Amino acid sequence: MTYRLLGEGDPIRLFVGGLHGNEWMDTSDILEQLEPPAVGSLAIIPVVCKEKYVSTLEGHYYRTLGKPILQAVEELRPGIYIEFHSYSKQNQKLLTGTERIYTAGVPAYSQLDNDVLLGSVSPVIRREYFPVEALCLSFEIQKDNPLSKEYGFKIARKMKECLSRDHFIEQLKTRYPAQTTKVIEDYRNFYDL
Repeated sequence: MTYRLLGEGDPIRLFVGGLHGNEWMDTSDILEQLEPPAVGSLAIIPVVCKEKYVSTLEGHYYRTLGKPILQAVEELRPGIYIEFHSYSKQNQKLLTGTERIYTAGVPAYSQLDNDVLLGSVSPVIRREYFPVEALCLSFEIQKDNPLSKEYGFKIARKMKECLSRDHFIEQLKTRYPAQTTKVIEDYRNFYDL
């Protein structure tokens, strides 16, 4: 078993961090501090891989470095899957710019508070391992930014209590109406829904 399980029953959530390179230094403690959800279960993989950086957008990532993620997904069949990544400040425009769909082949991230970014996970894992109704998100925490990390932890605590994709969307709309509209639109356009 590659994950730590908190709580029991449905809904099942899987949170992963430290997916490549030294991201674990910015994200693993966020996940390690989480307590069991009030309802359902939460599986945590705080550090997937400390090895070289290989993008999760590359098809072979989840079959090699990210294999622990696929094993957990296949075993648990989570309805909510969240990846916690980190990024350098100089890469923020690359992640949030409208040209990301052309340069990286995926929609741009949306900016939340304290330089935390929100987007979808790689289509490699999203399309092949999750049903349409699953909630699959990626949060990016800005490196060397204590406020971003603190806000990332606050998001993780809220996300562990989410019951479904629709529940998350309702909550997100309250605080971030424009970003919610963009995320939903990008998702529908990207996945031809």
